[in-house]
Amino acid sequence: MNKEKALEIVRGHLTEHRYIHTCGVMETSIELAHRYGADEKKAETAAIFHDYAKFRDKQEMKAIIEEENLSGELLLYNSELWHAPVGALLVEREVGIEDGEILNAIRFHTSGKEGMTILDKVIYLADYIEPNRGFPGVEEVRELAKESLDAALIKALQNTMTFLMKKNQAIYPDTFRFYNELILNQRR
Repeated sequence: MNKEKALEIVRGHLTEHRYIHTCGVMETSIELAHRYGADEKKAETAAIFHDYAKFRDKQEMKAIIEEENLSGELLLYNSELWHAPVGALLVEREVGIEDGEILNAIRFHTSGKEGMTILDKVIYLADYIEPNRGFPGVEEVRELAKESLDAALIKALQNTMTFLMKKNQAIYPDTFRFYNELILNQRR
């Protein structure tokens, strides 16, 4: 599927603000993919569809998680996590994208997980640092991303987990596992 067609499909599922964000993620993911050796076309496609289910009804997403036996553990955590695994499933069903690498990059762009591929990491980080984002710490992560994908991810995860802890929110276990894996690999 070409970029224009993909953007046309996704635009109907997003607010204007989220569409602008998606375009920023797309451009950032292509740049990161080029820098770190991921497939640029797959990065582009995964980025375009990463928020495909972002504005689906929460009850619809909950039902999909339950019916499709997606991790039931998801339902215990913030519903902001749901659109990624639900989105991967809906992108496959509704859009017809069957590439497992693209679908996994969509699936794990909110939580991360152990064993993330370069493409998975690129989409996760591009979502965090795209140029339309503005929050404390994002500039530091953008600078780190120019030198090291993993160092940038570690800082992004530290920022995210600190933010959640300050709000007394639970942190999804796969996010901790992703962070721990990056830290342990850094020591090797």
